Amino acid sequence: MERDREESVDLAQISLRPLQLSDVDDLMVWTTDEKVPKFCTWEPYSSKDQGIDFIQNKACEFLWSRAICLHDRAIGFILMTSCSATDQSREKSVELGYVLGSKYWSKGIMTYVVKQVKKVAFREFPHLERLEALVDAENVGSQRVLEKAGFHREGVLRKYLFFKGKSRDMVIFSVLSTDLNHQD
Repeated sequence: MERDREESVDLAQISLRPLQLSDVDDLMVWTTDEKVPKFCTWEPYSSKDQGIDFIQNKACEFLWSRAICLHDRAIGFILMTSCSATDQSREKSVELGYVLGSKYWSKGIMTYVVKQVKKVAFREFPHLERLEALVDAENVGSQRVLEKAGFHREGVLRKYLFFKGKSRDMVIFSVLSTDLNHQD
């Protein structure tokens, strides 16, 4: 496994596409890995039925979502959720979320993908003014991804969420549609 971490990944081989039922075995690799959901609200999956349920019923509930693929194999997932679903005054904002198999951490994949999705968000949803992400204050790796992808760190929301038995501080990041003119 250490050897896998040392191997580099050709980012040109990374693609985004809708998650398919045929991805269930690949999805199970990272959803059963205890390291992956450490900072997520969900627990590691314990059955293939959970993976099937996610693909068939949950993935389609997001405003926008894609499998992150390497050589067309799903190694992660990225999504956008509507902030206005619970608050109409937030209709010009969406929240970004993502997960990546631990074998692929620290290879530049997530930064590459977030940069692509940042552009997609404002192109596919032209009414949007803001793309935001909430990151656990202890999740330094994800904070670095967002900073490298051109998001601005806005601050810490203290004791903002409660999950996995504890109140968690969350760091909020954003990129505005007007920021794209000043970024790559």
